[in-house]
Amino acid sequence: MSARPFSLALALLLAACERVSQPPPPSAQASAPPFRAVATNRQLMEDVVEPAANVYWDAVGTVTDRNGTVERAPKTDAEWSAVRNAALVVTESGNLLMIEPRVRDRDEWLTLARALVDAGDVARKAAEAKDRKAVFDAGADLYDACVNCHKIYLVGEKAPQK
Repeated sequence: MSARPFSLALALLLAACERVSQPPPPSAQASAPPFRAVATNRQLMEDVVEPAANVYWDAVGTVTDRNGTVERAPKTDAEWSAVRNAALVVTESGNLLMIEPRVRDRDEWLTLARALVDAGDVARKAAEAKDRKAVFDAGADLYDACVNCHKIYLVGEKAPQK
């Protein structure tokens, strides 16, 4: 093979490799999130988070009345699944609170939403373990995550001025 065709082939090969290895230019569409918030914060809280949290909180506990004391806990796999699913809804709702236009500010709001995700994930794992005490304890932490946010951001209200 003569040097000229070899040089030409090498140049074409290098040019092809260079084209393949360079990433495509970013497009404006690629930088925009592929989702849009439909529910308001109030709707998300009233229609998604609160019902799921109540399922979780009502799953275990002690009820004392005139007939005596009853320990309440899921008994079947289906009941435990319902508790786990409720925890998962609350957990993922923390992520939904981080989607624009729901975000109230970039600091405390996001920190509190992440705390809801973290507490919810512990709650989910407790339900998956079918551990009555762990579900009860995780429910307290989940409650604290909710209250800590509600102390600062009232549903439907503007973020407080600092």
